[in-house]
Amino acid sequence: MSNAKPTVLVVDDDPGILRLLAMRLEAAGYGVHAAESAERALALVSAVRPDVVVTDLKMGGMDGMGLFDALQKSMPGLPVIVLTAHGTIPDAVSATQRGVFGFVPKPFDAKALLDLVGQACRVSAASGAAAGEGWRRQLVVASAEMEEILRRAKLVAQSDAAVLIRGPSGAGKELVARAIHDASRRAAAPFVAVNCAAIPEPLLESELFGHRKGAFTGAAYEHDGLFKAAEGGTLFLDEIGDMPLVLQAKLLRVLQEGAVRPVGATRPVPVDVRIISATHHRLEERVSAGEFREDLYYRLNVVSLTIPSLAERRDDIIPLASFFLRQTAARYGKDCRAFAPDALELLLAAPWPGNVRQLQNVVEQAVALATAPVIPITLVRDALAAEPAGLTPLDEAKRAFERDYLVRLLKITRGRVTHAARLAHRNRTEFYKLLERHGLEPAMFKVADEV
Repeated sequence: MSNAKPTVLVVDDDPGILRLLAMRLEAAGYGVHAAESAERALALVSAVRPDVVVTDLKMGGMDGMGLFDALQKSMPGLPVIVLTAHGTIPDAVSATQRGVFGFVPKPFDAKALLDLVGQACRVSAASGAAAGEGWRRQLVVASAEMEEILRRAKLVAQSDAAVLIRGPSGAGKELVARAIHDASRRAAAPFVAVNCAAIPEPLLESELFGHRKGAFTGAAYEHDGLFKAAEGGTLFLDEIGDMPLVLQAKLLRVLQEGAVRPVGATRPVPVDVRIISATHHRLEERVSAGEFREDLYYRLNVVSLTIPSLAERRDDIIPLASFFLRQTAARYGKDCRAFAPDALELLLAAPWPGNVRQLQNVVEQAVALATAPVIPITLVRDALAAEPAGLTPLDEAKRAFERDYLVRLLKITRGRVTHAARLAHRNRTEFYKLLERHGLEPAMFKVADEV
């Protein structure tokens, strides 16, 4: 978001209301332009380029909805807030169904108006940034936290430095990686993404580095691999923390030599690829536990970017929800244009353990079940309740299973590490590291006459 303060165009044919609106908004830090009629507002709008328009519904000459319709043609996506007298609430509901950002009853409550203007400004800022800068067009951002991340992303994009993107699952790490690629000199070349946790270990080497025909059973043809597929561009290694140690050593060699050795090949093949990796793990802890190579960690972590959870950047919730609404409605061929005000409040207050991905799912479910242009709070509440927020994250579940498995082994072997390691198909050193990670002492499981 730029440092310039957001601009609001206020429109009302009552001079007293117009002055009061301008005073309230200026006191809140907005730049304000005033127009005493819809016709005057249309003459001003192209010159002042407001972020938001606040207009009365009933005015002499062109009314507020006439102004909204005209603005939709000249500046589609510009948020419009309508002020309505108590007797025109049905008109206000109709206005919201047609795509008006929101409405405020008159006499207006200053806090309610400022809250709605703030939400509208965030939507406007996110839309403007996406339209004005192609490299970040897929990122809908209004929060200062994410703006700072993108500022650093654009700086690092100018080099070929390796970037490690950290953050919780579903926060948008791949979108930031793609934005770095699109802002770099490699933008015209491929961006190739691979999830290191999703490919079975026996296949991962072949997928990354390629293989020669006949290199192993089933290798009926030559395969170039993802490094070669990304030639000249960017290879995004998602969930790098889950890459097996054997593959980590081979990846390190590729980064050091600038060449890959396909499975079954006798000679390395040069590659020119920029590496961006991502993880939701604390890699420093995995290095300490012997699960991630320290030398590879330093190779990948030249520049580090940490994406905050959605709960830590709530200014992004409304712009993202509005973006997903437009996107999903278009895909489903539905006339869904806005969220009801109380539905927006619920979205803002939700904890979002699944981050942006969960928000997208909630919006998609709400749109799929919607029968009117405005998404009501009931659909949002039902969609939030349907999300499996109570499930244990996979990483935690794996850790719990591993600890339970080790306890059972030690009980069976009465604390004999050599025997337990043999049953687990691990060497003693590896097995001791596993016990240490889970705080387990073999002596705890020895029977009394053995101690």
